[in-house]
Amino acid sequence: MAITNGTLLNSVPAAQQQTLSTNYLDLAGTANEGWAQQYLPDLMEKEAEVFGPRTISGFLAQVGAEEAMTADQVVWSEQGRLHLSYTGNVNSTNAGANTGAGGTTPQFTIENDIDQTAGFTAANHGVRVNDTVIISNSDGVFKCLVTVVNGAVLDVAPYGATTLAANATADGSTLLVYGSEFGKGDSYRAAAGTTNTADTRGANEPTFTSFSNKPIIMKDYYEVSGSDASRIGWVEVSTEAGASGYLWYLKAESDTRARFTDYIEMSMLESELNVAGSVADAATILPGSAAGAGNVGTEGLFAAITSRGNVTSGVTGVNAIQDLAEFDAILAEFDRQGAIEENMMFVNRATSLAIDDMLASMNSYGAGGTSYGVFNNSEDMALNLGFSGFRRGSYDFYKSDFRYLNDLATRGGINTAAAAGTGIRGVIIPAGSSSVYDQTVGQSIRRPFLHVRYRASQTDDRRMKSWVTGSVGATTSALDAMQLHFLTERCLITQGANNFMLMQ
Repeated sequence: MAITNGTLLNSVPAAQQQTLSTNYLDLAGTANEGWAQQYLPDLMEKEAEVFGPRTISGFLAQVGAEEAMTADQVVWSEQGRLHLSYTGNVNSTNAGANTGAGGTTPQFTIENDIDQTAGFTAANHGVRVNDTVIISNSDGVFKCLVTVVNGAVLDVAPYGATTLAANATADGSTLLVYGSEFGKGDSYRAAAGTTNTADTRGANEPTFTSFSNKPIIMKDYYEVSGSDASRIGWVEVSTEAGASGYLWYLKAESDTRARFTDYIEMSMLESELNVAGSVADAATILPGSAAGAGNVGTEGLFAAITSRGNVTSGVTGVNAIQDLAEFDAILAEFDRQGAIEENMMFVNRATSLAIDDMLASMNSYGAGGTSYGVFNNSEDMALNLGFSGFRRGSYDFYKSDFRYLNDLATRGGINTAAAAGTGIRGVIIPAGSSSVYDQTVGQSIRRPFLHVRYRASQTDDRRMKSWVTGSVGATTSALDAMQLHFLTERCLITQGANNFMLMQ
């Protein structure tokens, strides 16, 4: 009887006790040359963390808050400006046409309010007869008395000897109401000598603007079969959440959870509401949503600042903060808005270094590298070349690196490929809180400028849900696998976007 050896037999006894390739038990087979060696390899069972912290979540936790809601939409109102200021045109060729008597009284035609608010109607402005106004354009600054109001056209009588000339550029004049003047015994009535009822001085109503946003539903899941869940892995892993172990599927589950957490934060930053006529507007794109603008998507931070806030592209379009002149232009814009004194700057690496260089150049020793701040640069101390905060004018700024804008796998890679001036280099966010009228609560309340609303009730809390299905672990179905599900339903509320600055 003959015995035929298998072709994969890799252990041939040697006559002497010596390590040879023919008498080594290759458990992995000849295809794996790593094990077919003279000695057992030195196994490094610890997984190498080569990318450092991989998650980008935590930004909103620093600058905002979270609140529960039960509705499909969040509606809030923001105060309008207290003072009346408009842009428009001066016309001196048809002077006094409102009165029908001719004369030399120039006219000011209101085109928009100072903020160019969407939906503003020039005929519904707040300028009234007997108001005293300042008109500014390329010809100078003029103090005038409003004598006639006829819709958006005002007759304005200069107090000085100089008569207003027609402004050279469209919408090139600015009008500010600074007071009023009446004659003795005068009342709130039409201007003397006229019968135009449009001249009657009515009461001004406070203006406010309503905004809304809707939550989006985000889902994800991870699945591992029952056989794989019971297999022991040989690589020790650790996660950003601090967990560690040897079961490989736990590593994959942890990565899925961490990725979903990042998706939550990135969605609150990057999301946009669809517009009418867009491809995403079709009902078939997202089942369960009817066609129409506003039914798909949600307004994230960047979209809110772009549409309702301030955007600066800097001097070169590469760094949003190039020198003090550019930074002072940002301060001037903040002066026009809420003038929030404390602001937080979250910027990418290039902008952070540009700000450091800008501040260092203010030091007479900065160019030579001797001193970069107000501290003791002793010979035994490492030179500190960075700044975490500074004060300019009446504003305090606290600078922090924004990992989301630096990571090549997130916005950092997008910014690298983006055309000059179109990437996002940083964002300036006001600190503190704002007072708004919440239509759900029915009263004015104070909230952080940024806060997240998530759906929650006594029955279901959708802030961050996770549950397990399948036959592995807690048996819930006949599926021979374990499925871990993640879900959230939320939106970001950006209040007072006029106090924010997006740096491109």
